[in-house]
Amino acid sequence: MNTSGFSRQPISRRTVLRGAGVTLALPWLEAMMPAATTNPAMPVRMAFLYMPNGVNTSAWAPQGVGRDFQLSPTLAPLAEFKDKIIVAQNLWNEASKDGDGHYVKEAAILTSTRISKTLGEDLNCHGVSMDQVAAQRAGDQTPLPSLELGISPEATGVDLAVGYTRVYGCHVAWSGPTTPLAREINPRSVYERLFRASGPQSSSAKQDTLLLDRVLGQARDLRAQVGTADRRRIDEYMSIVRGLEERTQRASSGRSTWKPKVPLNSAPTPPEEPKDYAEHVRLMLDMIALAFQSDTTRISTFMFGNAVSNVSFRWLDGVTAGHHDNSHHSNDPEKLKQYQLINKWYIAQYAYLLRKLQEAKEGEGSVLDNSAIIFASALSDGNSHNPHKLPVVVGGKAGGRIHSGQNLVFPEDTPLSNLWVSMLSAFGTPVERFADSTGPLPGILV
Repeated sequence: MNTSGFSRQPISRRTVLRGAGVTLALPWLEAMMPAATTNPAMPVRMAFLYMPNGVNTSAWAPQGVGRDFQLSPTLAPLAEFKDKIIVAQNLWNEASKDGDGHYVKEAAILTSTRISKTLGEDLNCHGVSMDQVAAQRAGDQTPLPSLELGISPEATGVDLAVGYTRVYGCHVAWSGPTTPLAREINPRSVYERLFRASGPQSSSAKQDTLLLDRVLGQARDLRAQVGTADRRRIDEYMSIVRGLEERTQRASSGRSTWKPKVPLNSAPTPPEEPKDYAEHVRLMLDMIALAFQSDTTRISTFMFGNAVSNVSFRWLDGVTAGHHDNSHHSNDPEKLKQYQLINKWYIAQYAYLLRKLQEAKEGEGSVLDNSAIIFASALSDGNSHNPHKLPVVVGGKAGGRIHSGQNLVFPEDTPLSNLWVSMLSAFGTPVERFADSTGPLPGILV
């Protein structure tokens, strides 16, 4: 491990995985394919796709209520999935109503809690994210308990305009109040990780554990040499390594009965450096589809961008500025038009993932039929940073547990956490309460 390299710049998951790749690389074996069974029970998957900067609210909401509804201009790319989605309206995260415009909302969208204002030394979201509640209860059923993905590298430093560390805007998944989960942003690394995870060999598990112990020792030595921000990154890294160690220990115990549902080598190897943002997004969505189809994990989060993302969309017809710039539209008709086009593009990417999962046949249905794929932003109108009426769509039927094909309009300011209660139930890890929830959302669960 090159300690001088780590001291010069933040540790990235890409570097860590490369460093661990030699020690953890395990081949895919055709013999590990499961034998044919009659009417096997299908696993339920759950993913959360996060879009930054909110939406043009005038073009978001469908017309009509219940099953008799018409998709809005922004949601038009979902037309082929109209009977497999739920648009949930009037939800909000009350705990995020105070503080700055972005960070308090983004960091807490899956925890429904109020984050602590900090410059970076004492991160605290005061909860566990919904996806990790599911992973902590059911993650041992697959090689990877969950898969956290993103596009943009982790931002460092402090947003001086609001006094919050930018780290908050880079994470939606939290395994504990002070532990945001590191995201992988390199599609090739994700692909290699899926391969390693899908072929554990009990005969090599003991050696893997020894090597992991050595990596942990090096990380601890390095931790004593760096500053607070890098210590946090090393702590995240050590948490990941401990998770891998637990997996290899399970493999060596002989208790694991998991087998991949499809061979991962059926998918093409992605490039290490995507040519542009659009290709990068598609490749990461492909990795979620592959992970779900192979059953390497059943839980994933994906961030299209960090908080305050200003990705340039000049390549998109009709758009001449960045995402965040257009979200601050000040009711300018041209900016509102461009804002809506960007929103619609993101929905089209969401539809792309739904289509990939729909095309992956499973039993008498598809992987999409056995999934709950959530698309949301942490604020509605980006110009006012409005936390009310959050844009939320749920795709898939979660194995028949979700009443899809509806536009559901709930009472104003219904807790977003009620949706998380519903999703945890649909996933098979029910809870009585989550954060400020008052119960599951009516009309969603079968």
